[in-house]
Amino acid sequence: MAATDPAPHIPVLLGPILKAVAPVRGTWLDGTFGAGGYTRGFLEAGATRVIAVDRDPLAFEMAQPWAGEYGDRLVMQKGVFSKMDEYAQDLDGVVLDLGVSSMQLDLAERGFSFMRDGPLDMRMSQDGPSAADLVNEASEEELANIIFLYGEERASRRIARLLVKAREEAPIVRTAELSRLVESCLPRAKPGQSHPATRTFQALRIAVNDEYGELWGGLMAAERALKPGGQLAVVTFHSVEDRMVKRFLTARAGAGGNANRFAPEVAQDAPQFEIKSRKAITADAEELDANPRSRSAKLRVATRTDAPAGTIDAKAIGMPVMRGKKQ
Repeated sequence: MAATDPAPHIPVLLGPILKAVAPVRGTWLDGTFGAGGYTRGFLEAGATRVIAVDRDPLAFEMAQPWAGEYGDRLVMQKGVFSKMDEYAQDLDGVVLDLGVSSMQLDLAERGFSFMRDGPLDMRMSQDGPSAADLVNEASEEELANIIFLYGEERASRRIARLLVKAREEAPIVRTAELSRLVESCLPRAKPGQSHPATRTFQALRIAVNDEYGELWGGLMAAERALKPGGQLAVVTFHSVEDRMVKRFLTARAGAGGNANRFAPEVAQDAPQFEIKSRKAITADAEELDANPRSRSAKLRVATRTDAPAGTIDAKAIGMPVMRGKKQ
């Protein structure tokens, strides 16, 4: 039976995803369950079953009021999508939404946002080292590299130097404190520009949650978990992730030779995916008007072939890798 209460939020590009993979049937895995928008959308559209994966326990707590209405058609699985092939095999489809969950951003106590003061946390899984641990324990060079590589922040060395100096006085443990420090050493934002701390917060969040490593592993796990004819749909929100997805699919579709011209040649017998559209799908004017968050979203969809699954080098798909860190 379908759930009757409205979804907590409208997920980005749900309509275009359902259209691109139609008809929806069989077992799907939603690797980024969050507030449940995609999962509910796929169940309503005809999926026999959806396996909903999330590393954040809060996602499953928030789903309790409505999850039971889908019975055994909804399977909630705590974990990371880079291990999806351990949770299921022979999937008809996999959907991933790589944006930060609005429920995480909206809760000050999770420490993701510079707009709300809270503990400097940023852990999606609510365990392991936090952003505060990283900011207070990493060397100045490591902090600068993280902020530059993951945040694409040109003033990374200046910011790292200030953070190390500030933590000598007292540990940096609040989001507002970190935001103020970063803001103090950067030019004031002009109208229409993002907040000065945006890139630093993004960099720390990516590092704390190993988001690029998770995406790299998740794309390979999807290749192992999908049945021939199964579909992979990935929504990204910034250029680095879109580049990784595009290069992965290009390489696995055997299109255009090497996905990265600087990477070593990789022998490939048969393509593992067929790309549905060379160009990423973006939001139309109606969705942009209704949901401003969709402005930067890009959707890429591909179909699994019957070729054996394999592996791909992180650098071959343009994944930013910290110096000295093995992938």
